[in-house]
Amino acid sequence: METWIPGASRGFDGLVAESSTRRLSVVPALVPATEAGAPSAAGFELEAGLADVLTLDRRRAAGGGDEQAMFLDTVAEYQWARDVAGLAPSTLERLVGPVLEVCEHFEVVPWRLTARDVDRYFAGPGRRSTSTVRRKLNAIDGYFVFLEQRYAGELARRFDVRVESPVDRFNRPRHRGDFGLRVPPSRRAMREFFASWRAWLPQARKPLVACRDYVMAKIAYVSGVRAAELCAVRLADVHWEAGQWGRFVVQGKGARGSGPRQRMAYLFADGRSLLWWYVEEVRGLFPDDVEHPDAPLWPSERLSPVAASLGIDGPGLALAPGTFGRALKAAGERFLPPPGGALFPHLLRHACATHNYEAGMSLWEVQKLLGHEWTTTTVRYLATAHADPEQAALAASDRAVQRLQGNTGRLQ
Repeated sequence: METWIPGASRGFDGLVAESSTRRLSVVPALVPATEAGAPSAAGFELEAGLADVLTLDRRRAAGGGDEQAMFLDTVAEYQWARDVAGLAPSTLERLVGPVLEVCEHFEVVPWRLTARDVDRYFAGPGRRSTSTVRRKLNAIDGYFVFLEQRYAGELARRFDVRVESPVDRFNRPRHRGDFGLRVPPSRRAMREFFASWRAWLPQARKPLVACRDYVMAKIAYVSGVRAAELCAVRLADVHWEAGQWGRFVVQGKGARGSGPRQRMAYLFADGRSLLWWYVEEVRGLFPDDVEHPDAPLWPSERLSPVAASLGIDGPGLALAPGTFGRALKAAGERFLPPPGGALFPHLLRHACATHNYEAGMSLWEVQKLLGHEWTTTTVRYLATAHADPEQAALAASDRAVQRLQGNTGRLQ
């Protein structure tokens, strides 16, 4: 019996199966191969942005056997479970992508995969950067944890297989700091960079876009927020009355599967004056409805295709992090003083942490500024901070001597 749940979250179509029969499943980004292209292992292939309701009858018509049907059901229910846990829609899509990728390559269902299969794939056709391979292997391992806990018994009874993750202790990825050492520009170089960029703004081919990119970069440097967090900020998220100089709400990326975590980011004096000028003089010149409650703080210069075709006033499209990154890279190549180097949004975050720490901000305050849960994460951002432990020890000794000299009259 089919049950319809209106308004299902995360963009799913809201069809839920009866647990005893599992006749309906929602599998985002899967369509029958007979409709979309070459057949895959399970008779289905990826197609971005499409959610298709699959019935058992349609699966049989597409040529898939019982194992393929079971595979698609587990994929759908795994995404449902992670959706209930509060993961973002983009994260849900990445959870099962590596599983489908490897299974399609070997034309098997996941419980038929072996550790040797995974090794052969990621050492050969699936070889990518270390961080990408690590992410994909972790996603595969997470899916197998779900299979072991919820379907191990059923798979053993129906197909006489033992569910065991192909990611074992030999090929399990370990984070060994392969992100490399990020060396941010000096405080003086950043001052010269932003001064040169601002002086160039009147000469830009698109002054409106150039002003937006400049203000975004300066706010990213002052506040230390990530590019994705900054691009998602709405006008309504800015609270001018909060704190001493105002703050704005960002959707943090979360950690350990917790989902997005909201936090308040800081503007400080420089950021407040600059953002106030941008909102008053620049933001209203973009073609979208600036009064809409969902209007982005950093809009794209283009309206959504639907709104543009229908002439509907509404919130504009938020600027994509990749677009912001390309604008920052181009500005760095043009205005960053020697020795220069590539400038990207996360390097601004490192520069914010390093320069504030060198200016006297404590480690706890830098941790609060960046929105980190653990101090050990913040310490990695300060790898290039100028520090002199010997000088710090001498200063501490001087302070101790001064306290003793001031208290000599009270010593017994």
